[in-house]
Amino acid sequence: MRIAVCGSIANDHLMTFPGRFSDQLVADQLHTVSLSFLVDRLDIRRGGVGANIAFGMGQLGARPILVGAAGEDFDEYRVWLERHGVDTESVHISEVAHTARFVCTTDADNNQIGSFYTGAMSEARNIEIQHVADRVGRLDLVLIGADDPEGMLRHTEECRTRGIPFAADYSQQIARMDGEGIRELTDGAAYLFSNEYEKELIENKTGWSDEEVLQRVGTRVTTLGKKGARIDRAGEEPIFVGVAEEKQKADPTGVGDAFRAGFLSGLAWGVSLERAAQVGCMLATLVVETVGTQEYELKRVHFMERFTKAYGHDAATEVQAHLS
Repeated sequence: MRIAVCGSIANDHLMTFPGRFSDQLVADQLHTVSLSFLVDRLDIRRGGVGANIAFGMGQLGARPILVGAAGEDFDEYRVWLERHGVDTESVHISEVAHTARFVCTTDADNNQIGSFYTGAMSEARNIEIQHVADRVGRLDLVLIGADDPEGMLRHTEECRTRGIPFAADYSQQIARMDGEGIRELTDGAAYLFSNEYEKELIENKTGWSDEEVLQRVGTRVTTLGKKGARIDRAGEEPIFVGVAEEKQKADPTGVGDAFRAGFLSGLAWGVSLERAAQVGCMLATLVVETVGTQEYELKRVHFMERFTKAYGHDAATEVQAHLS
């Protein structure tokens, strides 16, 4: 099963300020703020929804096709992704803009001030899904993740027009979208991904009930944080999958992307929805134990030991056949 992952590609610049922002703010001068914080730590990490999901699938051996836009500064990032099993030949390289960048400073109270530069991401709308399909032979599923909003709409419409199954996963972009845009990205999706809060937001903005959403999508996958995930299909009993036990909680950033990577890998293998969600939850646990969205290392023996403990021998035997 060939799966293309459409979504943002970005670099994260994360800085730490040892003091408190609040100590530097003057109440009656907030209309004319001019501040510079001397930070004592800088971490530069690879990120972006599309790249994170593709990286996780690559770690699991699912050989995903990354579809997105980056700048001429993408060379090192490309090598990293290719080395971890990601097909990057369909990444559009901008001639005028840098790869998208998130710059964030965190203070001693975990307050954050951040900025996001869209850069080359805005050119994702220029990518034709059919060209990707022609290059690799076929596409069995296209995940349309958070990216340039116009690009998301165009990719969805192209998939719908050409009869290519697609998965809707707008995550971070849902806050800026209205009901019409969400309805356009959702209707006809083979899969709809969201967390609990986004699920309610989707229903509030579209005016659709949960049942009405299920009439418009094939499978609805909702992540439930520490409670795991729920899978719904019209006319069927929901499937609940719990999380694997974590050894430590280092950084929750990228956990949702990891779940999607595991779930999509399960689909690529042809296992059941329950097994796919279990793989997603196990991969998400590895990410929450690591600082950074692509800093974890998937060691197959270790992965299967923990997977077996969490989900049992029968589930592990089925997954092991594909993971090895």
